[in-house]
Amino acid sequence: MKNLKLTSFAILTAAGLAACTPTHNVRGNLIEDYQLEDIQAGVDGRSDILRKLGSPTTRAPFDDDVWYYLGQETEKRGVFDPEVKNERVVVVFFNDDGMVEKIEDVDTNRMNIPVARDKTHTSGNEMTVMQQLLGNIGRFKPPE
Repeated sequence: MKNLKLTSFAILTAAGLAACTPTHNVRGNLIEDYQLEDIQAGVDGRSDILRKLGSPTTRAPFDDDVWYYLGQETEKRGVFDPEVKNERVVVVFFNDDGMVEKIEDVDTNRMNIPVARDKTHTSGNEMTVMQQLLGNIGRFKPPE
């Protein structure tokens, strides 16, 4: 009986510790330094960038000559919010001929903005369901 209690306690403790194991997620295209070193401005074109870096995460909305590569690595422990461990934003600029003009590594200093749980008051009537259902009785125009 004592062994059963000890074994049960050990299994529950192991399961409890396993539940707190961090979960790692990589989202987007996390570009490494060696990939950027392989790119030469004025030599590589769009097809070379697609082959070396992959498809861009997004393109600039008003300029197809600007490609963005966004990548983020997060770690989540239990029920807590995910924590950003590594983040990188790389912008590739092309000239009119489709050749790489320059590559920028954007500074990703983040500001921690707290989430406000307040509700925004909206204008209008606050009516109950019954007021909405019964409010139109007698307001209809009779057919002519």
